[in-house]
Amino acid sequence: IVWMEDHNYYLLFNGEMYNHVELREKLANEGLVLESDSEAELILALYNHEGKDFVKYVRGVFVFILWDKQNKTLFCARDPFGVKSFYYMETGKGLYFASETKSLFYSHEIKTKEVNLISLQDYLTYQYVPEPNTILKNIHILEPGCTIEKKFGEEGTISIGRYWSIQFNPVKKNAYEKVQEIRQALRGSVENRMKGDAPIGSFLSGGIDSSIIVALASEIDPNIKTFTAGFEIDRYSEIDLAREIAYELGVENISKVITPEDLVEEFPNIIWHMDVLVADPSAIPLYFISQEARRHVKVILSGEGSDELFGGYNIYREPLSLSVFSYMPKSVKSGLMSIANLIPEGVKGKSFIIRGCTPIEKRYVGNAHIFREDEKPRYLKKYDGSYTYDRVTEPYFEQVLEYDDITKMQYIDMNTWLRGDILVKSERMTKAHSLELRMPFLDREVFEVASGLTLEDKIKGKTTKYMLREAFRDLLPREVSDRRKLGYPVPIRCWLKDELYDWAVKIMKESNTDEYIDKAEALKLIEEHRRGHIDNSRKIWVILTFMMWHKIFIETD
Repeated sequence: IVWMEDHNYYLLFNGEMYNHVELREKLANEGLVLESDSEAELILALYNHEGKDFVKYVRGVFVFILWDKQNKTLFCARDPFGVKSFYYMETGKGLYFASETKSLFYSHEIKTKEVNLISLQDYLTYQYVPEPNTILKNIHILEPGCTIEKKFGEEGTISIGRYWSIQFNPVKKNAYEKVQEIRQALRGSVENRMKGDAPIGSFLSGGIDSSIIVALASEIDPNIKTFTAGFEIDRYSEIDLAREIAYELGVENISKVITPEDLVEEFPNIIWHMDVLVADPSAIPLYFISQEARRHVKVILSGEGSDELFGGYNIYREPLSLSVFSYMPKSVKSGLMSIANLIPEGVKGKSFIIRGCTPIEKRYVGNAHIFREDEKPRYLKKYDGSYTYDRVTEPYFEQVLEYDDITKMQYIDMNTWLRGDILVKSERMTKAHSLELRMPFLDREVFEVASGLTLEDKIKGKTTKYMLREAFRDLLPREVSDRRKLGYPVPIRCWLKDELYDWAVKIMKESNTDEYIDKAEALKLIEEHRRGHIDNSRKIWVILTFMMWHKIFIETD
């Protein structure tokens, strides 16, 4: 974070500008030569020279707060994808900002920490609170690609503007041209993120995303170290495959095996560092492998964003499997839906019919859909039926009426899941160990290429991320190029039946969240899960995460 003064301006800046050389040259060509290589000085010069529109041209990850002393104007911005967080709170005494909500929690301006009940309802659906809300009523987050401006001395509140937004524009090109564009954009992004003197490593799972990053990074630094987390249960560990990939690419791999005891000991710390409510179990391996990586490097590369940009999630294939329903009249779908509702739960075909007869706008809310709306009143003491989960996604669907269903799903995920879950857990778990995270896929030039891909470039038969796989097929072992996505598998399903059962029950019984959660019903989820009748692990994890968050941030002064 930089604090500096230049006559009329003060600046608080956190982040990196990957095109700072080009921007500096642009100013020099217009007769403005800067005194230093500081990115902070560059921001001030750009603002002074071009006004607030300069932010449209910045390529990087950042948040900044700029005070224009002469015009008594506060101007702030967050990067296009939302890699850096920017929370704010407006009170009668002024405007408060922070990169974490806990910094505002302990502000003297917050007299009571009031849980936002609507946010809690959303959290039970998504396993995170969709932006711009947070779990607290009086704290909000500035959305990605947006600015805040406030002119003091004038009446009125803050003004929020948007300088960049997600737009997909498929273009028909030959495969060779698309492959070259993808390779050039991503290779340039990796090169930009490997500049500097700090030791750099990379996460490496058994999937294609991190393997591509490692392959490109090893061209620049053949001695790059890679890091992998896994568990003692075979089907939940990618350590062996990651070692094979590292061997094929000629790089070192360092692994960490995580035990249930490790999780019990560190769970409060994970929640503390997460800061906001995110109940994604994959935060667990991220936390521990970041801890291990920091012993060796200061900067880490990772593959976040690839699935959203290039069409990588297996669920993106669903519209193709349901295409038969697109030819049916509404009356036929209505009849099939009535029949499906009479079929008992668990009977094969029921879910397929319901999904096929339900429009994408009502069917898809993102990669995580934990509690159904009709389940929430059972677990929430203060459920409000006038607010349903699709209230979050409806505005986004309205913005992309002309898109195909798969691209609509990508758009929803980039505006909700990516920035509310993926980036939060990744950035917080690495930052917990003072490890700087850099994500080459989340780059404006990489997105520009990805946004031009057609449906066939993304999903081909049963293959996701088709064109991305083709672009780097020659750099990767064959088993990686053709491998289906697994993500970060975490054995909470197994652990909650055995090693973590008593621990989970204890947290629920001792939690002071009776005002919000029906604990008797929550405990039934655990018992039902233990008997093996149904997998309730994700629902249990959402409730446990809220209870631990409440204990740390609400119950403790």
